[in-house]
Amino acid sequence: MEGESLAWLLVPLHSLVSWGAAGAMVFGGVVPYIPQYRHIRRTQSADGFSTYVCLVLLVANILRILFWFGRRFESPLLWQSIIMILTMLLMLKLCTEVRVANELNIKRRSFADFDPRHFWHWSSFGDYVQCVLAFAGVAAYVTYLSIDSTLFVETLGFLAVLTEAMLGVPQLYRNHRHRSTEGMSIKMVLMWTSGDTFKTAYFLLKAAPLQFSVCGLLQVLVDLAILGQAYAFARHPQKPVPHAAHPASAKAL
Repeated sequence: MEGESLAWLLVPLHSLVSWGAAGAMVFGGVVPYIPQYRHIRRTQSADGFSTYVCLVLLVANILRILFWFGRRFESPLLWQSIIMILTMLLMLKLCTEVRVANELNIKRRSFADFDPRHFWHWSSFGDYVQCVLAFAGVAAYVTYLSIDSTLFVETLGFLAVLTEAMLGVPQLYRNHRHRSTEGMSIKMVLMWTSGDTFKTAYFLLKAAPLQFSVCGLLQVLVDLAILGQAYAFARHPQKPVPHAAHPASAKAL
């Protein structure tokens, strides 16, 4: 009788924990960008945020969604990609509006110009949407033609998670080049590290495709390397070197 009562309590508890973990998985990646979004709106300046962060995450999550059609994985991971795409589009919309409002007598640049010199530096949010839709359309068509190829599907999944895992590498390189972590928020890196650690543990516990776990571990290692730089450069500070401001709450590219 006692065992039955305990089972009655454990079942809803297990469901609650599972739903909580899934919710954290879906929305956890968005949290680090909320302070950045609010900061841009408050200051009406997007100079401290690199929109290449949005580019990398858009590419990574589009590829992950296409990978899902070739090899089904946990649905929270799919929803995470959808939510992240919407978040990055919102960031791009705000950054574009703010940047255009602050530019005077600047020639309009559009995606239709196909000018590589101005790639991802367009004057309208609609141009970014066109670019994303064009990439998604081409990638979806290629995936449709190759969906029966196991090698293609596995490669697609690997490229998706590898792209996302490499998001912190430019920040790592920037810190190394300047021998300083000035302008980088340690709190944000700690949030990235905790989030990436949770995400990797989720991959391992849920037996997600191997690509997810390997690249998740790589992402955690990059975050730890950035924290190591912060510690090392704080102990052995260098003379300040003039350089452009870098984001305080997003991984700089």
